[in-house]
Amino acid sequence: MTQADITGTLGVSLLLLAFLLQILKIVKTESAAYSILNIAGAGLAGYSSFLLQFKPFIVLESFWALVSVFSLYKNLTVKSST
Repeated sequence: MTQADITGTLGVSLLLLAFLLQILKIVKTESAAYSILNIAGAGLAGYSSFLLQFKPFIVLESFWALVSVFSLYKNLTVKSST
């Protein structure tokens, strides 16, 4: 396996784990754990796509990671202000 394969597999696994935990109602979409899994997973999958020079997924995963960062920030600031 190449570095891109390993990195991509780990990233996608984290994304699927976040999805599974949310479906099983173990974590909520508003939780820090869910956002962190999505940030890490999308970041790794995006980096893997960068290594492969597959631009559509570089864009997709970068956007996914940024939205997850925004969600984490929003949820942490809302909790700290209450």
